[in-house]
Amino acid sequence: MHSKSDGRIDENELVARNVHRYRLERAMSIGELARRSGLSKQTLSKIEHGLGNPTIDTLAQLGAALDVTVRRLLTEWGTPVYVQRADDAEWHTAGHRLERMLDETYGSGYVRTLVLRLERAAGEPQVIEPHAPGTLHHLYVITGKIRTGPLNDTVDLAAGDFVRFPGDTPHRYVCLTDRVVAHMVTTLPQVRQFGSTVTRDGTTPGA
Repeated sequence: MHSKSDGRIDENELVARNVHRYRLERAMSIGELARRSGLSKQTLSKIEHGLGNPTIDTLAQLGAALDVTVRRLLTEWGTPVYVQRADDAEWHTAGHRLERMLDETYGSGYVRTLVLRLERAAGEPQVIEPHAPGTLHHLYVITGKIRTGPLNDTVDLAAGDFVRFPGDTPHRYVCLTDRVVAHMVTTLPQVRQFGSTVTRDGTTPGA
């Protein structure tokens, strides 16, 4: 699997990662996915290794089997760290104002927005435990400098920089100046899971 020369993620790689991730979230074997989708295990194995070139019809079969839309199979929503530096920012005119697009995510679900204030502390920075699968943090630095991201892929940011990184792996926030103020949005796509649903009274619908 590889990225294109211009830095964009190869579409087959993106589909491979998403199919594999959705399948594991549903505790589904290759054989079970083959049964639900009507595709062969060999075809599915190739797709998950980024070696297949699935058609729209194949993606539709996978989406139906995994209970997601085709667009979700073609949308990046939780793996690579994405950084937008202040010096690289592009501002666009929208009526009487200027706008800078930081990032966009797809699908409804949980969204939390907050202002983060940190002060330089002595000792080893605290490790934040993984959140639910699919969680993304979107952080824009207002003042100060911060080091943040997954433990094995942290980035240093200054005022005006933006980063999006997965919150479903261990991560941390390290204050590199006396104080840091940042705006952070946390998103968690709403993905319906297979299996029975238990109601408030403890019963299973249809049982």
